[in-house]
Amino acid sequence: MGLLGIFKKPAKRPKKGPREDLPPEVRRVVEVLRSVKDPETELNIVDEGLLYGLTVEGDKVQAFLLLARSTPECHFCQSIAVNVQRRILRDIVDVLRKEGFKRIEVYNEIGLLLEEWGDKDGSAGT
Repeated sequence: MGLLGIFKKPAKRPKKGPREDLPPEVRRVVEVLRSVKDPETELNIVDEGLLYGLTVEGDKVQAFLLLARSTPECHFCQSIAVNVQRRILRDIVDVLRKEGFKRIEVYNEIGLLLEEWGDKDGSAGT
């Protein structure tokens, strides 16, 4: 690399898609969740690495998110993090409902249920 080589534009990387070995219904949900953006970074939750697990059974989806707080001692930062998390959860439920799923559960990294929508039997209540 020459002296001014550091100023070259990096080569464009192809858009990452879901792994090829995933079942089609899981790949479909991953693509749908790409429309959910982190309001702080404007990156989608899939590419940002917030979505780390997904289970799809018929019209039921369980999503597992990594939502660690980076500054637990700052109360103002915690407030912002909670609001960002609520927005992400709401957007996940909204996009999956529009796709026709009847039961949606979203968990955090330690398995705590953060958000759920739909009845236990899978039918969506009004």
